[in-house]
Amino acid sequence: MKRTALVVACAALLLGAQSLLAQWPAFVPPGTPRAADGSVDMNAPAPRTPDGKIDFSGVWQTAGGGGRGRGGRAGAPGGGAGGRGAADATAPVAPGGSLFGDIGAQTPGGAPYLPWAAELVKQRMADGSKDNPDAHCLPLGILQNTTHPFPKKILQTPSELILIYEGSGTTVREVYLDGRTLPDPDAQPWYQGYSVGRWEGDTLVVETSNFIDDDTWTTWLDVRGSPLSQHGKLTERIRRPSFGTLEIEVTIDDPKVYTRPFTAAINSRLLPDTQLIEFVCIDKSAQHYVGATGVPDAVPSEQKR
Repeated sequence: MKRTALVVACAALLLGAQSLLAQWPAFVPPGTPRAADGSVDMNAPAPRTPDGKIDFSGVWQTAGGGGRGRGGRAGAPGGGAGGRGAADATAPVAPGGSLFGDIGAQTPGGAPYLPWAAELVKQRMADGSKDNPDAHCLPLGILQNTTHPFPKKILQTPSELILIYEGSGTTVREVYLDGRTLPDPDAQPWYQGYSVGRWEGDTLVVETSNFIDDDTWTTWLDVRGSPLSQHGKLTERIRRPSFGTLEIEVTIDDPKVYTRPFTAAINSRLLPDTQLIEFVCIDKSAQHYVGATGVPDAVPSEQKR
């Protein structure tokens, strides 16, 4: 069984098992806007911070991303806008497929790979994506986290935006809003890169560089293995047009990998009564991932349990 099929099978088992377990109690914070029937008003204006900036704080789920099986209470007094597993029918879905699986799904002709990158992606797909960091309990890159079906939480202060991604071992990402600039391109790389943001009206523009790119691990933009080099750059334009909607337009610019910059639009909906659930990856399971040869990878002794 190739790793892609294995991941689907394992995910189904995990989601089913989690749906049988008790979840955190639903709780809608005081001050949440309400409709006439008492339900959360997802179309209310976006909240603002004391200094007048749009407040992105909340727990968000990628539109159409499914989830981890929690049932919804859409429209119920005191309830949310639907639980994890309920897709947002109003959000655009890429006709070519999921951005989580293929970051070029919204780009005519697909992601504009250079020839070497196209061959690399072809090889990674043939290997069942067995070298995806996710298969080895390593942090996912920004775009796999952003498009992941599991939710993400945003905490906002005047000087920093903090994103917590449930689907990547509760990985934390920091976006600095204090006026600092991006580091030198040869500075230490990170899985999440180094992010700085600035405001353009009600839009937060976030630039990120310095990604992991070495002989062992590289940044994967999607499950198929679209790469991003250390000198690549992501530019996110983040908006909250209403209380219940988050829009992220991300431009990928990496002349080492792609013939030109290209853009993907990622919409999320608010989960107003939900908190993240701790997610832990067990690296010993990596020995079961196989590629085109069908032979399990060897596991370093320090990873064995």
